[in-house]
Amino acid sequence: MSTALVCASHSPLLHCYSKEPERWEDLQRAYKKTAAIIRDFDPELVIAFGSDHFNGFFLKMMPAFCIGTSAEAAHDIGGYPGALNVPEGLAIDAVRYLRENDVDPAISYQMTVDHAFSQTIVDMLGSLERIPIIPVFINCITTPYVPFKRSRLMGEAMGRYAKSLNKRVLFLGSGGMSHHPTRYYPAMGEGEPKVQAWQVSGGEKPDSLSQNEWLQRLEIMHHEGADMIARGERTAADMRLNSKSDQDFLDQIITGKIASYDNYDQEKLVEEAGIGSMELHAWIAATAAHKAAGGSDPVVEIYTIAPEIGIAAGIIHGI
Repeated sequence: MSTALVCASHSPLLHCYSKEPERWEDLQRAYKKTAAIIRDFDPELVIAFGSDHFNGFFLKMMPAFCIGTSAEAAHDIGGYPGALNVPEGLAIDAVRYLRENDVDPAISYQMTVDHAFSQTIVDMLGSLERIPIIPVFINCITTPYVPFKRSRLMGEAMGRYAKSLNKRVLFLGSGGMSHHPTRYYPAMGEGEPKVQAWQVSGGEKPDSLSQNEWLQRLEIMHHEGADMIARGERTAADMRLNSKSDQDFLDQIITGKIASYDNYDQEKLVEEAGIGSMELHAWIAATAAHKAAGGSDPVVEIYTIAPEIGIAAGIIHGI
């Protein structure tokens, strides 16, 4: 068994920016270089950690963790629609292993994922279907927040499970770094009633947006947001892009000090680096899994503040 690790930022604005980011070419080279590293590693299985933006998981039932035995990617802006190639037996075995080892993930036999999974999977692997993928959802967008410690422990258990397989396993973490997309995904009590009803029910409430209306809303608003950024009407400060917070995190994760975030004040982190910083749960889980399976500390391929795409973008990898 051997293991590799990749964690990378995602953003719908990567697909619809109105002004090219200053380090756009550097960022594209970093994605391509990392994708080439993955091709050289040639994984037989990918365990992908990601979040959701009210496309598959809703407040009527919001698990801390959920493992999919099958998964379909929504056609949301920034994402790629289609079925993931999920090995059902291995996914069920992973749930069983985690539950026998003090971690209690939910299970979904019909998971819906969005760009939080599909964008990074396609950018790094080339397609949703080419390599078997076990999707692991982490609630990164709603309170009460999952403690970082729980994601670390879940990742470590998943790494030990992967170590029991005679396979080349890639741990893929998608999300972050600092950003604050509450314009698109408002906190409870802060959005229009029909938007909040969608976030709670996924269209089941009579006053909710429909799925098509929700997806159209995101399409329109992200294009509007890109134009606002290009005109200077939304700034890096508005989006809570925070290089100090991000660099502190990177310094810990590349030196193997993941547990230093176990008891981190998450409310403070959101205030400093936005709700999008909670997506670093995926990085913590993936890195912990890689380490538990015997992998080395990762290296940083790129980090850049990129307000034009609404995020501070980073990529790390390790073998």
